Formats: sequence, structure tokens, C-alpha cells
Amino acid sequence: MKTTRQPLYQRFAEQIRASLQNGVLRPGDRLSSVRQASQQHGLSITTVVRAYELLESGGLIESHPQSGYFVRARFAAESASALALDPAFSAVNASPAEPDRSQPLPVSAEVDVSRHVLATLKSIHQNDAIPLGSPYPDPTLFPARRISQYNGAILRSGGPLGVLDDLPPGHPDLIRQIVRRHLETGLSVDPGDVVITVGATEAINLCLQAVAKAGDTIAVESPTFYAMLHAIERLGMRAIEIPTDPRLGMDIAALKKVMQSQPVAACMVMPNFQNPLGFEMPEENKRQLVELGSRYNMPIIENGVCNELYFGTAHPSVLKAYDKRGIVLYCSSFSKSLTSAYRIGWTLPGRYREQVEKLKFLNTLSTSTLPQRAIAAYLTAGGYDRHLRRVRRTLQQRCDIMSAFVGRFFPAGTRITRPAGGYVLWIELPAAIDSMALYRQALAEGITIAPGRLFSISDAYRSFIRMNFSYSWTPQIEQAIRRLGEMLAEMLA
Repeated sequence: MKTTRQPLYQRFAEQIRASLQNGVLRPGDRLSSVRQASQQHGLSITTVVRAYELLESGGLIESHPQSGYFVRARFAAESASALALDPAFSAVNASPAEPDRSQPLPVSAEVDVSRHVLATLKSIHQNDAIPLGSPYPDPTLFPARRISQYNGAILRSGGPLGVLDDLPPGHPDLIRQIVRRHLETGLSVDPGDVVITVGATEAINLCLQAVAKAGDTIAVESPTFYAMLHAIERLGMRAIEIPTDPRLGMDIAALKKVMQSQPVAACMVMPNFQNPLGFEMPEENKRQLVELGSRYNMPIIENGVCNELYFGTAHPSVLKAYDKRGIVLYCSSFSKSLTSAYRIGWTLPGRYREQVEKLKFLNTLSTSTLPQRAIAAYLTAGGYDRHLRRVRRTLQQRCDIMSAFVGRFFPAGTRITRPAGGYVLWIELPAAIDSMALYRQALAEGITIAPGRLFSISDAYRSFIRMNFSYSWTPQIEQAIRRLGEMLAEMLA
């Protein structure tokens, strides 16, 4: 039987793991520095760094700034088993096939998902439940303390923090940093095009309100992130789901066919690391989508909240980069890449800027200046890119680990996406499984998942679930996945 050769960094990580298990390395011990380990073992510095990061993401070691890597004071043999890196347990070999392209009916419908989503979100923190159903990345990934320090320094400075400072479009320091960030990632933006919002959710709601009215039909991906459906439901609009591929994104030809058969007021998409599918839409598809919108004068609301969480080597492009007529309304926030505590987002509304700024004023009046200034200070000081590189590596490693465990413990017939970025997996279970029943049974045992019903206006994803892989790998999470596998086996029996 042919075996797959382990990458060097996995083999080195396995050696360290073995030293932890047999007591050669003990809690609190300092590991060799990256340079020392490179020289001692004849490995490249990159190989050593990847091995250490893999062990850190598994909860076995931890990095101390300016001091190096140390064995965690408390770790369990069960968590060490998560790093049994033999080829049979690699993500490539253990991960099942991907789900097929979706095939929703080309019929618009009213949206009613908010009650299901609210109940699910409330359950996430119920009795310290395992947060596999959380819609947010692990907060420990973010530099919350450092941003809080900037926040405190601004308060101690005694400067004015009046209501007028909060008025749209937003604080000029933050707008300047957002424009600079877009320029660094390949998009030239005029500071006058930016409107600061209370997170990306408000940005999406304002943009949708600016381009459509109650009763209008909005095209969405299938499945789609439920925040998109919330906005449609809130404004009394209808949604029509467009076939979506787990690798390529929305089917542009299918969207065009729908637009030729019925009025579509706007399209809402998440072209990069879509929640829940995790794809990155190819460049040609992005260009075609914007061209289609321009040809039919159809606004496109682009959700870019996960754009910084890519697993590849280059920042993804955005639909906005192909927009020559101002029809793309780009929405994003710092909630998924820097801090979710402050809920600071923004939009680039194109030709609809005046309407969006007016609606911002009418809806929520303003966005608090203090968190805007704190985030601006952090971005000005530097370190954002270094932080993001660490987060991306960690998320990719945790994605690999969780994918491997799902492949190992879930029943035959399970399918799973292979995200190009982000922090969630979309899992298709055997057709006999009711994910709402699984959700309720898992919740009773302190495990949360997101049932597929939340991501569609229909019941097409009855046997699907979404799981969050961003949290540090622990024996509790490992056991939760094993237990979910057992529940599924019981349901199928």
C-alpha cells in the first residue's frame, strides 16, 4: 500500500510531541529557539517555525514575546493526540469529498430566518457550550489588550469626545488608515468615498436600503451568510437563491438567466472566503459578475469581512476593483480580523454614497469616536500585518486539524468544504440526517453547531451543518467532534 511522505515540519512537530508524552519535555520547559533548532536538526527556519506553530495551535506549547516557545503549563495527552501526524490522519487523505454545486429553485420568496438564528446565537454561550456553532472567530486570536491600551490612552488624554465628532462619515484618522489599507491591498480609494458604520452588518443594511425597497427581489448565493438574509428580511424584501459552487462561487450564467426572467433589484455576495462555503471566487468570475451588474444597472453589495483571512500567499482581489460605474457597494469591518468588541465597519458605496450617508444619519446617527480612534491608533503604530500573518497560519492549521477529525469520526457519505480562507467548514451529512435534530441533541450535551436551515430561505440544507474551526484545539473540542460522530451514527442506525 502506497504511503504519503510527511512534510518535514510535521515530522519535527511529531518528535516534539513524543518528547512531551514521554516526559523528556515538561510543562514550563523552554524549547530551543527557532535558530538553535534549525542548526541542531538541520532544518530550515521556516520548517521549525511551521512545526512550532502547529504545536501551538494544538495547545501543546505557547509563545512568549521576546522569550521564545515554552511547553504549556497545563496540557493533556488527549490534546497531543490531535497532532498524530501520520499520513493516514492528514487533512488531504482524511477529508471527504466536497459538496456539489447547489441547485436552488429560481423562485423568489419572503425571508424568515431571524428567529432560528437568534435562538442559535443565544445557545452558543449556554452553560459554557463548545462553540462549534459560533459565527465569530476565537477572540483570543485578536490583540484586544493592545487596542484597549490605546483606548485608555485616548481617554486619559482628556481630548474632546463630543457627539459632533461621531457624525458621518466617520473619524478622519480611521478613514485615512482604511484608505491606506485598501491601497496596500490593491484598491485605490478616495477618502471621501468611505462611510464608517457600526460593523459590517450596519453597512450591509444601509447599502441594501439605499438600492432597493420593500417587495423587491434580491439575488443571493446558495447557501448564503444569514446576515445577508437578515437585512433582506428586516426591510421586507424577497430573496432568490442562485446556484453556488463550493470552489467557484455564484454561478454567473444562472444569475443572468434569472435576471432575464424576472426583476432583480440587487445582488448580495461574499466573493472571498464566503460564509459558510469558504471559497475564493476566481478573478474571471469576479470580472464577469461586475460586468453583468453594470450591463443591467444592478447594484452589487459586496461583503468583504473575511478578506484578510486568506490561506494563500496574496491578498484576494475585490469586486470593487472591477467597478467602473460605481455599482458595487463594498462592506467590511475589523470584527473578523482585529477585534469584534468595538464593532467598527465601513462601506465604499460608490454612486450611492450620499444616500448611504444620509441613511446612516437617520438610522443610528453616528458611530462612536472612541473605538474609531483606538483602532486608528493601532493601525498607525504598525503590527497589523504581523498580527494577520499569525492569525492566518493559525486558522489554516486549525482548519486542517478539524477537517481531519471530521473525516475520521463522521459517517461515510459526509462531504466537507476545503476553505481558501476564513474560519468555518460547511459539512454535508448523509441525507437521512436532520441537522436541526442534531443541533438540539448536541446542545443538550453542551455542544453547539449551526444547522443548515439558517443559511437559506428554503429547507434545502436540512442535512448540512456549519462548524467553526478557529478555536484553540483542546481535548474538549476533540471530544465534541468524536461525540457528534457518535450521535450521527446513532441517528443513522
